[in-house]
Amino acid sequence: VENTPGARDAKISRPLGRPEFLVNINREKAALLGVNVTDIALALRTQVYGTEATKYREGGDEYEIFVRAKGDKRNSIEDLTNMIITTRTGSTVRLGNLATIEQAMAPTEIERMDRERIVKVGADLYKRPLGDVAADIEREIDKLEIPEGINVSFGGSVKEQRENFRDLFFLLLLSLLLVYMVMASQFESLRDPFIIMFSIPFAFVGVIWAFFITQTTLSLMSFIGLIILVGLVVKNAIVLIDYTNILRKRGLDMMKAITLGGKHRLRPVLMTALTTMLGMLPMALSRNEGAQMWRPLGITVIGGMLVSTIVTLVLVPVIYSVFESRRNNHTKEAQA
Repeated sequence: VENTPGARDAKISRPLGRPEFLVNINREKAALLGVNVTDIALALRTQVYGTEATKYREGGDEYEIFVRAKGDKRNSIEDLTNMIITTRTGSTVRLGNLATIEQAMAPTEIERMDRERIVKVGADLYKRPLGDVAADIEREIDKLEIPEGINVSFGGSVKEQRENFRDLFFLLLLSLLLVYMVMASQFESLRDPFIIMFSIPFAFVGVIWAFFITQTTLSLMSFIGLIILVGLVVKNAIVLIDYTNILRKRGLDMMKAITLGGKHRLRPVLMTALTTMLGMLPMALSRNEGAQMWRPLGITVIGGMLVSTIVTLVLVPVIYSVFESRRNNHTKEAQA
């Protein structure tokens, strides 16, 4: 994490710990000598920490009296090795005959999640998106030889971002489906809504170009902008296709209807597109406090509307003519 660009002040939730003595008891030997683990633990506690022997009362005050070994008799491995343990039969035995003692580092605090020990490694971000930093760290982790029984997973902001992106992606698909269903019910056709939906992928292309030009990354706000675009970009195509259908019902041939429809609906399409983009322009250009959060939303909507408007005026009529020509050919063949 420390070597990853964009990560600063890397820290670990578990410090290096403090030194302690580890007593590894030979349970078989202790059982043969009539000593159990509890006896050894109580003897060690009395030797090192102390045991309350009695209480001294004087003048209404009460004082606890602890019994433990002197400081120079409990500070080294040799002192603990020579400690005397009393067996159940009343005999004594050295602790060194029952256990091995070694010095090690122990954690001062043990964190658990779902009854499993965890260690958190965190860092702050600096001039790089969260997703890019997490991807670099994940690639480096994949190169490590993780011991068996150890699991590495991402939490915190990375986990929340991935969960939010998954939910927003589902909402994006749901919005596409709902928009198509509404248009299909209004047009009473499955073909015209399909033609109109062709403008949506090009809106996403405009968003990508806008991100590249402004050096913006995909974030939660920009993802929300994508969902908003699904409803915005289809309205221009709806106006164009609906008026073209009206002209055809009045008796105009297909090419004439497409030409007049584009001519008469050019102004409404440009007016709605320009008002939307100009309304988002202050948000996209803002440099005030908190603007960093909202700027991606404005950039997303402007980039998507700009490209989708051009596509609506050029590509949608072409696709409409292709579908209608094939439909007319099939009709003529069926009549013949």
